[in-house]
Amino acid sequence: MQLRITEIFYSLQGESRTSGLPTVFIRLTGCPLRCKYCDTSYAFKGGTKMTIASILEQASAYKTSFITVTGGEPLAQTGCHDLLSALCDQTGYHVSLETSGAIDISGVDQRVEIVMDLKTPDSGEAEKNLYSNIEFLKKNDQVKFVIGSRDDYHWSRDCLEQYNLSRFEVLFSPVHEKLPATDLADWILADQLKVRMQVQLHKILWGDERGR
Repeated sequence: MQLRITEIFYSLQGESRTSGLPTVFIRLTGCPLRCKYCDTSYAFKGGTKMTIASILEQASAYKTSFITVTGGEPLAQTGCHDLLSALCDQTGYHVSLETSGAIDISGVDQRVEIVMDLKTPDSGEAEKNLYSNIEFLKKNDQVKFVIGSRDDYHWSRDCLEQYNLSRFEVLFSPVHEKLPATDLADWILADQLKVRMQVQLHKILWGDERGR
């Protein structure tokens, strides 16, 4: 089996519960969404075909136990499920998956920690959210909202209640260089929401440099 890979690189995790930890990123090629704020459009096409064995070999060159499979939308390639399971079979790896929430996650290996987006209206892709995915999330999974405006914030806040998302860890993140992080922080505090506010650490450190 082969998957199309845009890049494999070693960096600090910029988002999620493990933000700041050295992590190997495996970026799969392809995505059915076109979010207005997307910063990885270079992963929409191209890439290099690699076997799972060669992916594992390249990832093992880095001395970290944290592995993140991302995209694009990694689940757009059916072989992603086999890659995730193969990574979990490696001793000592903490494997996470970053997914848009637009593709069924029910078949994802239960050992994988899922970080799933719910796309907000400002993304232009909110109609692609597959809300049935919520019931397949595990207690230690995370739900992420990338927020571009006050309207986005209100929409995200309503989703928290409508889908009882407080049973998971919820991440609120401002769209980089569009919504001031201080605005989002103030709204969260004013409403006393049970969410984790985060900023994109890699953007602060390296801007739009690819492979970071």
